[in-house]
Amino acid sequence: MTQLVLASTSAARRALLIAAAVPHDAVPPRVDEAAVKAGMAGAPPRDLADALAELKAMRVSQKLPGVLVLGCDQVASTDDGEILDKPASREDAAQQLRLLRGRRHRLTSAAVIAENGRAVWRAADVATLEMREFSEEFLDSYLDAEWPEIGGCVGGYRLEAAGIQLFARVRGDHFTILGLPMLPLLDYLRERGVIKR
Repeated sequence: MTQLVLASTSAARRALLIAAAVPHDAVPPRVDEAAVKAGMAGAPPRDLADALAELKAMRVSQKLPGVLVLGCDQVASTDDGEILDKPASREDAAQQLRLLRGRRHRLTSAAVIAENGRAVWRAADVATLEMREFSEEFLDSYLDAEWPEIGGCVGGYRLEAAGIQLFARVRGDHFTILGLPMLPLLDYLRERGVIKR
């Protein structure tokens, strides 16, 4: 059976693979995401997510010949093109959530598999989410419950947890929202013998 390595420290992506019974190991990719984002300022969110996913996959793949390495990334963007980063502090999370309150934004999730230092598969998908007009009181209680866990989440929320209460509408694939285009990935992993057909 072909070996799969997830080039990520994301607990959410590991949980998705484990729940889907996909055997894998995880290795941190150690990439400077901020430098990539700065170098790609103004690029469409899909291109940015794909470039970061590929960089992570390639970085680990170069050290693990003969192994399929999965790199992933997710970009949150507002309708006017602003890219949101993972909040660095509780106040940063509060500011992001206030920015998104009552507005629509997009989550773009990309995945790239590299083998022997070369990208061999990629997929990307977009989901659209609309936050409700929540109160400052709700925001404070939400942050009391969810910080610091949401520090690693673009947009400052985990839809699979209390973050669902922030939303009025969600359109798109659930796995895309969680950061991994799972169904196309599973198709490719079956094709490559990582999981059974």
